[in-house]
Amino acid sequence: MNFLSRRSLLAIAAVTDIALHARPMPVSAKALAARHNLPPRHLEPVLQALVRHGILKGVRGPRGGYELARERRRITAGDIVRVAITATEEDAASPRPESRLAERVVEPLVKRGTEAFLAELDQVTVEDLCSQAQAEAAVEPNVPVDFTI
Repeated sequence: MNFLSRRSLLAIAAVTDIALHARPMPVSAKALAARHNLPPRHLEPVLQALVRHGILKGVRGPRGGYELARERRRITAGDIVRVAITATEEDAASPRPESRLAERVVEPLVKRGTEAFLAELDQVTVEDLCSQAQAEAAVEPNVPVDFTI
């Protein structure tokens, strides 16, 4: 059973991928989408939310894309998931239950569980994820681009 939304999983994967590939040039949304076998339109809202919350930095121009806004060791999986949750809540229009049971029993339980889950994710940095990805050969090496004619 997976407790994270697809958007949260995508956000963690995107930030980790950008951390691994953003040198010497920013990572384009197109390249990121290709590596994860996704249409770019699925990525853009997530990437923009991560930019708005200071996890990523958008670089404009023909060689633009995304790079980390902070050091790898200063971004946790919990930070990323909080952004994804916020973005999901902003998009969601489904009604919330309004009852004494939901307000006094269910919501406090879910809140405690969510806080415990996020606290665990706060123990894992993007640096940790990058190290694990490299140790498990889960990422292709960066191929230098040669622009000579």
